[in-house]
Amino acid sequence: MNEKVLTIDIEGYKADLPILPLPSGINIAFFNLHGNSEMTEHCGKHLAKYLGDCEVLITAESKGLQLTHVVAREIGHHYYAVARKAKKLYMQDGIEVSYGSSITTGEPQKLYLSRHDVELLKGKKVGIVDDVISTGESLKGLEALVKKAGGIIYKKAFVLAEGKAADRADVIYLQKIPLL
Repeated sequence: MNEKVLTIDIEGYKADLPILPLPSGINIAFFNLHGNSEMTEHCGKHLAKYLGDCEVLITAESKGLQLTHVVAREIGHHYYAVARKAKKLYMQDGIEVSYGSSITTGEPQKLYLSRHDVELLKGKKVGIVDDVISTGESLKGLEALVKKAGGIIYKKAFVLAEGKAADRADVIYLQKIPLL
């Protein structure tokens, strides 16, 4: 199988990202941290350098989870908030927000936050952490959750910025990749 890939360098870590078509007709270089502990550790440690002054972190399931775990450990945080894409039983007294469609889903989305995580964010300088920023729609959902919880959006950090997201002055990222 001759798979097309985009080879990138993330702060000294070389990765071959498979080129995959989306239903919209756009091709993306697919970045997947799931199951890759070495790359997750590397990226998390490098992002942590920018987030040490955040009081709490938040991410969305699922690819941001292990990344944020590494960042939290590196900056000495025992807890971080997790936005879920489906309402879990323990989240009945939490909050939710709706936001637009991401580049990979193509459909409107919702994010849910437990009461515990709402309390974790309230009044704190929050660092938003995720794997990739592209259209910014997923970020808008996380920002809306932070605001609704009473947190202060302090920093927004990603491993990769895709396409025009790399031109945004309000985000931190380790490497940029093109839309293909």
